[in-house]
Amino acid sequence: MVVAQLLQVSMGFVDTIMVGRLGAESLAAVALGGAVYYPLFLVSAGILSAVSALVSQSHGAGHADPIGRTVRQGFWLGTMLSIPAIVLMWHVEPALLEFGLEPKVASLTQDYLETISPALLPALWYTALRHFVEALGRPKSVMVITLFGAIANVGGNYVLMYGKLGFPEMGVAGTGLSTTIVSWILFGSLVVFVQRHPSLRTYGVFSRLGKPDTTTFRRLFRLGWPIGIMFGVETGLFAVAAFMMGRLGTTEVAAHQIALQCAAFTFMVPLGIAFATTVRVGFEIGAGNPHGARIAGLTGIAVSALFMGITAVLFFTFPRAIIGLYLDLSDPANSPVVHLAVMLLGLAAVFQVFDGVQVTASGALRGIADTRVPMIVAVASYWGVGFTGAYFFAFKLELGPSGIWWGLVIGLAAAAVLLLGRFLVLSLEPERLIPVNPATQPHSPTTMETS
Repeated sequence: MVVAQLLQVSMGFVDTIMVGRLGAESLAAVALGGAVYYPLFLVSAGILSAVSALVSQSHGAGHADPIGRTVRQGFWLGTMLSIPAIVLMWHVEPALLEFGLEPKVASLTQDYLETISPALLPALWYTALRHFVEALGRPKSVMVITLFGAIANVGGNYVLMYGKLGFPEMGVAGTGLSTTIVSWILFGSLVVFVQRHPSLRTYGVFSRLGKPDTTTFRRLFRLGWPIGIMFGVETGLFAVAAFMMGRLGTTEVAAHQIALQCAAFTFMVPLGIAFATTVRVGFEIGAGNPHGARIAGLTGIAVSALFMGITAVLFFTFPRAIIGLYLDLSDPANSPVVHLAVMLLGLAAVFQVFDGVQVTASGALRGIADTRVPMIVAVASYWGVGFTGAYFFAFKLELGPSGIWWGLVIGLAAAAVLLLGRFLVLSLEPERLIPVNPATQPHSPTTMETS
């Protein structure tokens, strides 16, 4: 699951590198288009991550029928989430012009969004199906399919962006079209795998797709929407931090981007561990084993903290070597950025450990179908503590870039402490660890829906 996350994020990284050859305007267009597409995808994918909790609980309880229903309603939910998002992406250019963007860049951004927007629907269907496959213990298949998709994305970019093999040169529109084609390939490949795998085919995921199950749909959405909000508020905090850094200068933005890219890449590991933790905790809850759920959750949190602790040591010990992956350290013109980036990587090292703990604790709580309180914690921590602290430190205490990062650190620290504390409290109260789907625990007279 970790490797699949790393491969998935690598696609956007490769897009940025390859489109850079087209010039600054094209690079800006893809960056702006990505700032629209990926938050929409992340929030929607966050809502669909509830599929993992419901499927793993049903699997742990040994009930097959709720699993097929849950995945089918995941497809319906993904469809409904994609429609307004696609409409929005087709009408972005006027807003960009209103913000004062150059007409050429605004036009290129719109071209990119129009060709990448059809990728959203298969990407969300793939997300729902991926959670089903992973929750049933088949994560290697997802990893292999994602690897195939990452390779296909490079080939698609090369052919469509640069006009190779007889295709017209499409530029940034080719990048978006490549992503759309790859998204359909990923979804189609996973469909074929599920249909051909004997133990997965028995769940009848693709049967009765034309008959929505309103009860399961409501349960899935009720559990998932707070997760989507959590993804959104965290993404929004980092977007606002970038804008705040922009007020301080170009050097500050460049150094911030390097430190943030490093942290974002390593974050994919605890994010994958968090998804695995949701599955393991949910399975134990469905099996009626609250002690096993507690052990599974604490193990996932500990593994994430250990990994992020190791990367923190690397950030502290070898900052210039890491920065050298992005900048030429021998060029005197880069010296101010390098100096500031070294300092920010030191703060990123502290940031790392808290980020790993909070995302995995959140995954553990998803496994016990606890999503609304974590959402409130996220809003309060990221915006009440993180944003307020970043603004106060940077502009009131005039600490500049380090002040913004200290705000991020304390915001993530607050989230980590509160989410970990909530899991510890809930996991010590077995009566609170009840499956979100009543069908998974029919033998208990006190079972109630707790989503």
